[in-house]
Amino acid sequence: MQVASHDAIERNAFSVIKGLLKTDGIPGLYRGFGTVVTGAVPARIIFLTALETTKVASFKMMEPFKLSEPTQAAIANGMAGMLGSLCSQAVFVPIDVVSQRLMVQGYSGHATYNGGLDVARKILKSDGIRGFYRGFGLSVMTYSPSSAVWWASYGSSQRLIWSLLGYGTEHDGPAPTQGTIMLVQAGGGIFAGATASCITTPLDTIKTRLQVIGNEKRPTARQVVKKLMAEDGWAGLYRGLGPRFFSMSAWGTTMILAYEYLKRLCAKDE
Repeated sequence: MQVASHDAIERNAFSVIKGLLKTDGIPGLYRGFGTVVTGAVPARIIFLTALETTKVASFKMMEPFKLSEPTQAAIANGMAGMLGSLCSQAVFVPIDVVSQRLMVQGYSGHATYNGGLDVARKILKSDGIRGFYRGFGLSVMTYSPSSAVWWASYGSSQRLIWSLLGYGTEHDGPAPTQGTIMLVQAGGGIFAGATASCITTPLDTIKTRLQVIGNEKRPTARQVVKKLMAEDGWAGLYRGLGPRFFSMSAWGTTMILAYEYLKRLCAKDE
């Protein structure tokens, strides 16, 4: 949806899904999946390591300020999310470039490829290593604030939900059940996804267009914005907001449930 031309027939999520299913079936919805999975492991290791290290340091730094618990959580998680995203971009951006080209191949005039290796070979041939980092600056500008907003929203909303349920800092009753913990974390993940997608979708639309446009025509970020505004006005910058909200909420909720569960399993009793 973000890279569709103005005269494209498929201008909403349902028509895009229908077109993909008609031409490629279910596999069409998983274009670039192998490339994403290959890059996700090292990128997430870097991200989560930086996240946890920064989060602990941030909480310690804010102790003298005597802020409320939701505010402390928002600031610490936001700082940790931003730094974690910055550290992982070196791995994530090349994967993003390759996977996005696979996703849009054959659609709205874009080239077709024979898998991720074919994309990588053609990028190297035409642009060299720099081709894998097309849109790197915008990726940093998109994912770092997006990650900061996501983790800040998650941290603060989770603590707010706990306090509403009566599990504040002064709670001395029975501990919540595993089911309650997972529901609260899922709620925080959905809220975080909604907040982050609404704030950062315009940057993501510009970044995606820069990364998938072929070699014969390379617009600047300003030209991309002007074209989107000319075609659809301000709404052009929010192309794909619905799918991106669903994606960020589903990804974030799934990730945070697995992540927090593994943290509880690995925790040592003191």
